[in-house]
Amino acid sequence: MDATAQRRELRQHLSAQRRALAPAQRITAAQGLRRSLEQLPEYHTDARVAGYWACDGELPLNLVIPPLAARGQRFLLPMLGEDNQLRFAPWAAGEPVQPNRFGIPEPVAPREWFAPFQLDLVLVPLLGFDRHGHRLGYGGGWYDRSFAFLGDQVRPTEPLLVGVAYDFQELPVIKPEAWDVPLDFIATDRELIDCHPETH
Repeated sequence: MDATAQRRELRQHLSAQRRALAPAQRITAAQGLRRSLEQLPEYHTDARVAGYWACDGELPLNLVIPPLAARGQRFLLPMLGEDNQLRFAPWAAGEPVQPNRFGIPEPVAPREWFAPFQLDLVLVPLLGFDRHGHRLGYGGGWYDRSFAFLGDQVRPTEPLLVGVAYDFQELPVIKPEAWDVPLDFIATDRELIDCHPETH
């Protein structure tokens, strides 16, 4: 089996595993994720924190978002740009959203948006990860294209990229592609993993 077919099979397996979780397991995982992120200083202080709208069994951010607003930080959701790059628009609970072409909710007619380099902290959705910060995404390359500029910089820097995943999404090793942008941390429902421990 070639690498592309292997990745496709792995994506299907991890997606199915995620969708099979019971609601109670998701709630417990959301609580665990908040505890993991609370160990990250930037989660408490960064001004612009981008996340995602949980779809297809993704680990929900519903317990992670409210503390940001309480501290005066801004939460942003990704929007698909016509240039195949992501933009990020501020969003608060209760504000309207509409599905994009992939069926993922986005803010409706935002008054302002930010480019990837203007963010401080990004909570990145994924299907699989390893402890070196390599990520198995969804195959569209949106995050890798949008944050490609980080490839020229000494990491970690801003924005800080934090993958969000269930503990069972960990893989022994993911062979990165040339265009893959590695993550700085992984926040799971069990722990916060530092992907560059030697740089601190």
